[in-house]
Amino acid sequence: MPWNEQGGAAGRGGKDGGGPWGPPPSGGGGGGGGSPWSRGPGGQDGGGRDGGGGGGGRGGGPRPPDFDGLFRRGQDGMRRLLPGGLGGGRAILLGVLALLLIWAASGLYRVEPDEQGVVLRFGKYTRTEQPGLRYHLPSPIETVFTPKTTRVGRIEIGFRSGEGAPGPRRFGTTEARDVRDVPDESLMLTGDENIIDIDFNVFWFIKDARQYLFKIRDPEGTVKKAAESAMREVIGRIGIQPALTEARAQIESQTRELLQRMLDSYEAGVDVQQVQLLKVDPPTTVVDAFNDVQRARADRERLRNEAETYRNDIVPRARGDAERMLQDANAYRDKVVQDATGDAKRFISVYDSYRLSKDVTAKRLYLETMEEVLRKARKIVIDPSAEGKQGVVPVLPLDALRPPTPTASPSPAPTPAPTSSQGGAR
Repeated sequence: MPWNEQGGAAGRGGKDGGGPWGPPPSGGGGGGGGSPWSRGPGGQDGGGRDGGGGGGGRGGGPRPPDFDGLFRRGQDGMRRLLPGGLGGGRAILLGVLALLLIWAASGLYRVEPDEQGVVLRFGKYTRTEQPGLRYHLPSPIETVFTPKTTRVGRIEIGFRSGEGAPGPRRFGTTEARDVRDVPDESLMLTGDENIIDIDFNVFWFIKDARQYLFKIRDPEGTVKKAAESAMREVIGRIGIQPALTEARAQIESQTRELLQRMLDSYEAGVDVQQVQLLKVDPPTTVVDAFNDVQRARADRERLRNEAETYRNDIVPRARGDAERMLQDANAYRDKVVQDATGDAKRFISVYDSYRLSKDVTAKRLYLETMEEVLRKARKIVIDPSAEGKQGVVPVLPLDALRPPTPTASPSPAPTPAPTSSQGGAR
């Protein structure tokens, strides 16, 4: 280099003490006035480290790093590694092979157990890989997407949770939740033209990774819009009272079925696992009035239950009394009919006997009639044949011969009638 040569000459003779970067020194000396960038032969500094050489001329600033030396040492190292030199064909071939190996190894990838690998070749779908260590042709020939197919996603509709802002109090509760209400999503119109406030969650997961990635542009947004549309359609067929009370399970199942049909028609590759209702309330502006209506309905139900209880107590007893009276009437009817039938048969039997033997039958009827008449009468029987006989008492005290009844004391024996001397009764 020219400045090196000048610096070296200055170091040797000191005649031209200054280099090309500065004026010569004021005094002639032995090589002390060289440039700070100059070097003498054999790598010796022309002017010394501190600018004061053999002749004591003024020196320059600090020296820069030796880039030439570094480059020469690098070349020496490469020659030792590659005997043919950097320009040899073997070195180029080895470099190209190394780059090809690195490029080919970039096609290795791993599909996790909860993922599916969707492989594209020049942007076109080729195949779907299952979990494990897989390989695809390096980019840009083939690329791979690995969506998580077993992760259950949750979409909030009607509210946003975890945003740090206390939301409105839910109907029937006294504590505010850490949620933000979204009226544009939650307010819906029921089948009887009432407004209802509904918050619900939709749980879903990917069932077809290919459809999920390439059939719809925004899968999660599509699921959200479709779920809101399905819920509005279901609520539009139900009245407000069933929606607030007993129809919650029906609303969840119908919304899930309708949402699944919509997503299948879109080929979204999404399976809806559950639709979960969190809040089904009237709007906050009419909660007080709705509470009054609910209390009135509760009173109506209470009074109805009391009336049902009274009816359940009275009606069975009345039915029991009616059944008892009916059975008594049937028994009396059967008794009277049977008695009348028996009397008629007895009369016919007597009549048949009378036609066969009138005298005997007439006498028997007379005796039976007299027995019936005299059964309970007080009687004194006098034998007419004993009249006029001495020593015979023509009196038979039949009442004394009857056994005494337990309820009444026995009656005294009748006084015998006075008899005449001829034995006749008076």
